[in-house]
Amino acid sequence: MLEFDGLHITLPLKGEHRTVVHRVDLAVPAGSAVALVGESGSGKSLTARSVLRLLPPAARVGGDVRFAGASIPAMDRAALRTLRSRDVGMVFQDPRAHVNPLRTIGDFLTEGLVATRGTSRRDAEAKAVALLREVGVADAARRLRARPAELSGGLLQRVMIAAALLAEPRLLLADEPTTALDVTTQAEVMAVIDEARAQRGLALLFITHDLALAAAVCDRVAVMYAGSTVEELPASGLHGDAHHPYTRALLASRPDAGAGDEPLRAVPGRPLSAFEAGPGCAFAPRCPAVRDRCAAERPLPGPVGDGAAACHFPHDPRAAASVADRSAHDV
Repeated sequence: MLEFDGLHITLPLKGEHRTVVHRVDLAVPAGSAVALVGESGSGKSLTARSVLRLLPPAARVGGDVRFAGASIPAMDRAALRTLRSRDVGMVFQDPRAHVNPLRTIGDFLTEGLVATRGTSRRDAEAKAVALLREVGVADAARRLRARPAELSGGLLQRVMIAAALLAEPRLLLADEPTTALDVTTQAEVMAVIDEARAQRGLALLFITHDLALAAAVCDRVAVMYAGSTVEELPASGLHGDAHHPYTRALLASRPDAGAGDEPLRAVPGRPLSAFEAGPGCAFAPRCPAVRDRCAAERPLPGPVGDGAAACHFPHDPRAAASVADRSAHDV
């Protein structure tokens, strides 16, 4: 359904183009859910926005992004309009930044159906009311007359989900849809997205910082660092089968309720932006297993276990477990 093939993005900065996404290789099969995780600034949101060509005008894009086999960078205006209005829906990170505060919720929800599909205003409103009820918005008919400032963050995000689903897309992009929501509302919003995806058979690309949530909601997880995908693996094997040192460092830094007073294990060093990365592995300055080759040669993604990792010396969890078992037996 969706393929990133060596995606590369640069943006102008102080008179020169700087790399903000080095390389993204990722596939989202029809009906599946894939999570894209990583630290802030790793290029996750830019990767998602490239699907709808919502990048700054001066951005330069290399590689390819394909939807159902069609190259998105090569699409003409008519094909791009169809992609945006029918094929792909997007739930943005901050709903208040993407809804016109001067227009009503009804205007926001129905404008696309009326303008691009010729649906009557009455039919569009009826469809919007039904979908608002489906995503858990009470008193939906009255909400159509409300303005964004009258809705809480959780309600407004549900409106955004309804707007993304109104066009009956085949692919849903969710860019950190639970940011700035309380924990209870986060769970409710993700339940709405997951249920809608399952009922409609949608493909989902889910951008998040939350590794546990990614593993719970998605079939596969891809990890980004400094503008590149460094590992991709089944969500069920995230905690036990991670091969890339960065993925393992992220997992080790998660809080553990059973750890007592033990301090959190932070990933050493500081995260790099894509334009700061040198010729070698971008994670090399922070990697506990770095070798000379890592600083000189950038690793490319290669098959490892049930996934892929961009690492010259990927960790082998099974071999490590075997060594630990032998040590325990010797003791």
